[in-house]
Amino acid sequence: MAWTDIIAIILGLTGLVGCILPVIPGPPLSWAGLLVLFLAPGTEVSTTSLFIWLAVVVLVTVLDYVVPSWMTRATGGSKAAGRGAFIGTLVGLFFFAPWGIIVGPFAGALVAELIFARKDLQGSMASAFGAFMGFISSTLVKLIISGIILYKILKCVIG
Repeated sequence: MAWTDIIAIILGLTGLVGCILPVIPGPPLSWAGLLVLFLAPGTEVSTTSLFIWLAVVVLVTVLDYVVPSWMTRATGGSKAAGRGAFIGTLVGLFFFAPWGIIVGPFAGALVAELIFARKDLQGSMASAFGAFMGFISSTLVKLIISGIILYKILKCVIG
């Protein structure tokens, strides 16, 4: 196994981890693993495949920022709820891992709606649920994309 293969696999695995940890750019790292294989001599990664996956990764990365906010707004949330969900994600990640990453967006949006938007508990809960569902759905999409890219990396490396 060549050193480029090892680097590609490490990038692919780190990309999967990055789908869950918001401080690591998951899909871009997975794509970087594909790029390493493309640049290595004797690879089976085509230029077309590389650019298609780049487009998918860019789209997923943009949607990762849009979907949670959209879901929060779709359930009646304010801008404060979106910001609260993001802060809750970070607090949950660093202080209450691993469950904090799941509970954090919900709790952050709920607290923000109650305090800053001055909504009642029922309205705040709906916004918090939207933030949570947005976070979960965007994470799931990132995991799927990074998982497929890792599969392609392993298929190229192992055969």
